[in-house]
Amino acid sequence: MDDRQPNSIALADVVAARERLAGVVATTPLMRLPLERPGLELWVKLENLQPGRSFKLRGAYNAIAQLSDDQVRNGVYTASAGNHAQGVAWSAARRGIACTVLVPVGAPQTKLDAIRRLGGEIVAVPFDDWWQVLVTHAYAPLEPARFIHPASDLAVIAGNGTVGLEIIDQLPEVAAVLAPFGGGGLSCGIAAAFAGLRPGVPVYGCEVETAAPLAAAIAAGAPVECRREASFVDGIGGKQVLEEMYAPARRLLAGALVVSLEEVAAAIRLLVERASVIAEGAGAAALAAGLKGFDVEGPVVCVVSGGNLDPSALATILAGRVPEVSAPAR
Repeated sequence: MDDRQPNSIALADVVAARERLAGVVATTPLMRLPLERPGLELWVKLENLQPGRSFKLRGAYNAIAQLSDDQVRNGVYTASAGNHAQGVAWSAARRGIACTVLVPVGAPQTKLDAIRRLGGEIVAVPFDDWWQVLVTHAYAPLEPARFIHPASDLAVIAGNGTVGLEIIDQLPEVAAVLAPFGGGGLSCGIAAAFAGLRPGVPVYGCEVETAAPLAAAIAAGAPVECRREASFVDGIGGKQVLEEMYAPARRLLAGALVVSLEEVAAAIRLLVERASVIAEGAGAAALAAGLKGFDVEGPVVCVVSGGNLDPSALATILAGRVPEVSAPAR
């Protein structure tokens, strides 16, 4: 695995990742959502059906599979709340190596429990310290273990991009793709696949208004620190777009779509009621954006990126309310 910058991501990287992931990850279903809204054709790509209930397995496995035995001699570590953490822990266990996960204080218990089940050791740090690890790509107390960045590792982006290849295979006439934007590894990976095979199809990054760094960066013309409020949408919404991810985001993505917490909760309820699908907050952000509608003719694919939602939060949402979160989470 090389040290190329994220903006060098290309179709060839994604195609190579698909070959590497063959027989390891599931080809997830693409399902048309039943709606009574003429002119709105929404499809959902169900990445919540992967092992670990998240797309993150794709990128994590692709990254770890390319490391030599010497590079993983001291194990691997990552910084994640936990879907990427689960992907890294699952992949590390498959490789037979140790895995440690840095999580921000207040990370969802459902995700922490899953990390432990997969054999990952957890170290909790304040959110600002956790964020700094994403910026610097290092946490000295865990060195010399190999760091697997959740967003800007090229191999992670390429693995995530295999979602895009599947969408093209399953729905060649797709008119637009909506994907949640957290660090940018999923949306940019998908967009790299489309840039190579369907360059006319726009791919949008979707955010929640309580933390929308991509929209803020686009408005400012550069990454800027944005307002961030903790919410039940814990899988996306950082302080700002990582410097190294801004170039690929601007090159590959058609823009940012921002939704409210109420719209995300409504999308989660709709998925349960119409498709018997459970999505976490980040996983429903793209559908929430799609339900608002925008000027695209033809089928729109909304990526349901994960389904690790705390049961109490799901109960609150199904009761018609928005879950409250008092502690920092991501």
